[in-house]
Amino acid sequence: MSHMDAGRVPAGEFRKRAPLLAALLALLAAWFAWSGVAQWRADAREQQLTAARDGLVASATAALVAQTRTLDERIKRPDVQAALAAGDAAAAAAALTDGWTDAEQAQVLTADLGPAYADAGRFGYARLGLLEKAMNEGAAVVAVVREDQAPRLGVAIPVSLAGSPAVAYVRLPVAPLAAGLEKAAVPGGAYLALRQGGYNVIERGNAELGGSADVLSREVGKTGLRAAAAVPDVARGPFGLGALPCLVAAVVLALLAIGVMLLAWGKLPQRRRRVAEGAIEEEVPTLGETIQRELEAAPPAPVRTAPTAAEVALEPGIFRAYDIRGVVGRELTPQVAAWIGQAIGSVMAEQGLTDIVVGRDGRLSGPELASGLIEGLRRAGRNVIDVGMVPTPVVYFAAYHLRAGSGVAVTGSHNPPDYNGFKVVVGGETLSGDAIRDLYVRIRDNNLLRAASTGSLQQQAVDEDYIRRIADDVQMERPLKVVVDAGNGVAGDIAPRLLEAIGAEVIPLYCDVDGSFPNHHPDPSEPHNLEDLVQMVKRFDADLGLAFDGDGDRLGVVTKEGQIIFPDRLLMLYAADVLQRNPGALVIYDVKCTGKLSDYILRQGGSPLMWKTGHSLIKAKMRETEAELAGEMSGHFFFKERWYGFDDGLYSAARLLEILAGRMETPSEVLGELPDSVSTPEIKVPVAGDAHAVVARFASAAQVEDAPFAGARLTTIDGLRADWNDGWGLLRASNTTPVLVLRFEADDQAALARIKDLYREQLRALLPDATLEF
Repeated sequence: MSHMDAGRVPAGEFRKRAPLLAALLALLAAWFAWSGVAQWRADAREQQLTAARDGLVASATAALVAQTRTLDERIKRPDVQAALAAGDAAAAAAALTDGWTDAEQAQVLTADLGPAYADAGRFGYARLGLLEKAMNEGAAVVAVVREDQAPRLGVAIPVSLAGSPAVAYVRLPVAPLAAGLEKAAVPGGAYLALRQGGYNVIERGNAELGGSADVLSREVGKTGLRAAAAVPDVARGPFGLGALPCLVAAVVLALLAIGVMLLAWGKLPQRRRRVAEGAIEEEVPTLGETIQRELEAAPPAPVRTAPTAAEVALEPGIFRAYDIRGVVGRELTPQVAAWIGQAIGSVMAEQGLTDIVVGRDGRLSGPELASGLIEGLRRAGRNVIDVGMVPTPVVYFAAYHLRAGSGVAVTGSHNPPDYNGFKVVVGGETLSGDAIRDLYVRIRDNNLLRAASTGSLQQQAVDEDYIRRIADDVQMERPLKVVVDAGNGVAGDIAPRLLEAIGAEVIPLYCDVDGSFPNHHPDPSEPHNLEDLVQMVKRFDADLGLAFDGDGDRLGVVTKEGQIIFPDRLLMLYAADVLQRNPGALVIYDVKCTGKLSDYILRQGGSPLMWKTGHSLIKAKMRETEAELAGEMSGHFFFKERWYGFDDGLYSAARLLEILAGRMETPSEVLGELPDSVSTPEIKVPVAGDAHAVVARFASAAQVEDAPFAGARLTTIDGLRADWNDGWGLLRASNTTPVLVLRFEADDQAALARIKDLYREQLRALLPDATLEF
């Protein structure tokens, strides 16, 4: 027997095993084929949905244009003009709708909108905003408004009533908008909706996909409406293959299965080779025999009883620099939340911590994600105190107040409605950077604690304790009238109660908690989100306007004249107050703050320290340096003096009112005295690659000898900040999104333009194809 013969499997034995091998190959072929077909169908479905979405945009645009044109034409009718000239608002409204079968209601109001603002809540903030927009733009405008608990189409146009400015309003059904969606060919299992803000005017298809529908959304002109679309996620094929490679693999595997059976039953001839001249021919193993030998020689596969977290889709990108954040339903699910809870519980166990507070903001996905998180924490043996729907700073407060020391806020902060996430505190320290990434590694490697006994769960309300704790310490010497815009975020429930408790007269705006954010995005760092607040402050002759983000840890401020007071100037006011009682105290600010802040703090007897941007990074630096106060350009303020050192927009608002009420001047006069300059808001430039790498190259080029930045004081703790005697510029990479962030400030417009031009020229050399419009 030759060596080859000794290693061969007898033909009879191979024939017995061939059906099993062929079946295995056939199953693999079916798997690849199924995946390929599923992906091909998914691609076709997405193309069909995209076409339906574009059709909806076109039909909605046409419907809106038609309604505004109709209103514009009808307002010019002789009977309408006669009633307007006579000052008869009721007659003008009646004439306007005469013969207009779709019109449900019409009004003509004077430009001061007095009756509307007298009972703004009942009249409707959305309708008020539409009327104000029509007068500001001087043309007919249209928007979806909610009246009588249902969506309506509102159309408004400025008019003259007896020679005085006025505005005409007509309410229409949304049917013209709905028609396009009803006719759209929405493929099975997909989702298509017409949205305004976070509110669905009308929707079709699988509503469970609504949370991720903004990914494929498209704006309907500049109306604020958009067509949102989503298709179910279809996993990539085995080894990440696409549709066509999967189908090719399926064909190859099917042919192999057929070949094995043919070889086994002798339907294909065996190949022979001659060993040497005159020698006996020796059989070469067939394909089936070779495969069989390899299978017999391979080590047995490990047996797994159940899939682990690492074997199910877990997106590493949700574990960010400051917190955990992702798209609900696609990147964040209750199961993912449970793993995150179990990972946090594992970290706590290693530190000997047992109790943790959990709270959530007002997002629609909050309850199910909080439940998943709590399940994971209890699985790791941690005792959970659920404080319900509260702002993020109230979760932080509860961690101290209830002596837990740890807490998790389930919040998407100021992100769109389809996002959510987690801000984590363990043992009094906010997790960030490597500590956040460690949670991902624990889940990926299945390094999760499974305690012998499940942790306990209790519900406890702390909002009244929070209000009482602040009101016992912060009080106003005189009342101030303030408008509070919560942007339908979770701060809307508690902010008015808190500010009234310290002595303010509060006018609420968008304070009903609604996770779809139907009026505007809850991000006070964006000036356009403060437009309604500015109008309300002016209309009610309020002393101040206060705005909060979605989870209540950031603050925005506008004066009664409508001027936005940026957070770095507010920090000056806070610093002057804190330093009166704490001479020489350290005040921390981030790299995006005004260049005048350092000198101001020094003149007030304090010690300024510039640090990296990021709420968790600032808090860590405060703990390290024992600073009494810190602030960021984004609107995060951190008070250690008289408070706990975490970022709290509500507490910051209370401290601001206390300071302003204690001064003889008006709030506008006090804020107007703060040093100011010519500056830009944050400028964001999207990049396709690694934003941090771009910033690193930019900073390196700026520090070479004879660089254009020579003569400037360069700071590289977070990007590159260059300070000259007459201004400064900043380029840094965002830690949350793939964008470059720039900001500029100078003593005058000429200096500002010079600094911007320098940054633009240097950046264009690195990004020749980028749009650098700043």
